[in-house]
Amino acid sequence: MKNPQNDTGSKMGMWLFLLSEILLFGGLFILYSVYRFNNPQAFHLAAEALDRPLGTLNTLILLTSSLTMALSISFLKKGGPRRSLLFLSATLFLGLLFLFNKYLEWTWKVHHGIYPDAPRLLEREKGEVLFYGLYYSMTGLHGLHVLAGVLLLSVMFIFILRGNIHRNHFVPLENTGLYWHLVDIIWVFLFPLFYLIT
Repeated sequence: MKNPQNDTGSKMGMWLFLLSEILLFGGLFILYSVYRFNNPQAFHLAAEALDRPLGTLNTLILLTSSLTMALSISFLKKGGPRRSLLFLSATLFLGLLFLFNKYLEWTWKVHHGIYPDAPRLLEREKGEVLFYGLYYSMTGLHGLHVLAGVLLLSVMFIFILRGNIHRNHFVPLENTGLYWHLVDIIWVFLFPLFYLIT
C-alpha cells in the first residue's frame, strides 16, 4: 500500500499546478475582456464567422468526457478495473474527437484565409484581427492542454492494465482526472467568449 503522506504530497502538488493553470488562463481572459471592451462591434462581427454548432458539439463532448472520467475513477475505487478502463477509453476517445473537430475548424478557417498574419485577415478591422489572434492563441493553448491530457490518460490506461494503479493506489488517476476536469472547465469559459458573443 502506498504511503498516505506521499499521496497527500502528490495531491497538493496537483492542486498547486492547477492553480498556476488557472492564473495563466485567467490572465488571458482578462486580456480578452479588455480588447473586447474596446472593440465590441468588431468582436461581434468576427465571432459570427465561427462555427457555433461545432463549438456546441465540442462543449458537449468535453462535458461528457468529464462524466466518463469521474466514472472511471469511481469504478477503480470500487475495485472494478475493467469498467474503469472502459470509461477511461471513452474519455480518451472523446478527447481525441474534440481535437479532431478543432483541427477541422482550424483547417476551414485557414482555407478561407483567416489565420494570424494572413493578408485576407489583415484587410479587416483591427478589432477583428485582435479577435482572431486571441481565438487562435487561447483555443490553441487549450488544445495543447487537451493533447497533454490525452497523453496522461493513455499512461494511466497502461498503468491500470499493468496493475500499477488499483483500488488501493488510485491517486495518480484521480490527479489526472482533476487536470482533465480543469481542461473541460476552461473550455466552458472559452466557448461563450468566442462563439456566443452578442
